[in-house]
Amino acid sequence: MLEWIDAHNHLHDPRLGDSSSIIDAMRSAGVSRCVVNATCEDDWAAVEMLARAHPGFVIPAFGIHPWRAHLAANGWQQRLAQLLEKHPQATIGECGLDQWVTSPSIEIQTRVFLDQIRIAKQLERTLSIHCLKAWAPLFAAFKSEPPPRFLMHSFAGSIETARRLIPLGGFFSCSGYFLHPRKSAVIEVFKQLPRELILLETDAPDMAPPEHELAHSLPAGLNHPANLSSIGSSVASRLGMSTEEFAELTRKNAARLF
Repeated sequence: MLEWIDAHNHLHDPRLGDSSSIIDAMRSAGVSRCVVNATCEDDWAAVEMLARAHPGFVIPAFGIHPWRAHLAANGWQQRLAQLLEKHPQATIGECGLDQWVTSPSIEIQTRVFLDQIRIAKQLERTLSIHCLKAWAPLFAAFKSEPPPRFLMHSFAGSIETARRLIPLGGFFSCSGYFLHPRKSAVIEVFKQLPRELILLETDAPDMAPPEHELAHSLPAGLNHPANLSSIGSSVASRLGMSTEEFAELTRKNAARLF
């Protein structure tokens, strides 16, 4: 069986239900590891619990999502650093910037994001970055605080944007959502990326692929993380690669990054 690594999901999300049955399905589908991303401090304990319960399978990522930046409580930076020191394999995520939403403000988002970059640099950790309609603020943040290595999760930017990110340490993950016909331009960008920088993700329970690509279904149109293998096969075909070649490529790239 092929082995896949899910570079970004939210396995702790209560919408997924019982994590044990979800993980059993993932393993049966060939998923050998996954990076589970928190979105706020309230998530950190749940992500930590999954990492302790499934060592070697769950790579924890602790961070504050831009949508939750205004909820960051005093002293969160110290608590995040302490948690990361307890988990040497952990990454920082999900963090970033988003101007698709109007609240919290980009100023609040940026302050929280810059602090997470600083912590990543101090502890030599990978960042998992969300960026939506906020490329100018992102590059401004990077100019102020150059990042360590990072993953642009569910990257939907242009090839020109990608070429600016690559020298800064960027990797790029493709999600099943980009298999929708209306997202074909995103696949065209991935065709132009250096292959050694491409990863694969589900972003489960969100970013579901087209219905005909679903190997595992959940209520309310949610994305099951065991869909990674079917997503990977379809993305491979669109990139002109065999499924076996793409599974090995993305697995090796994820191992390098994480």
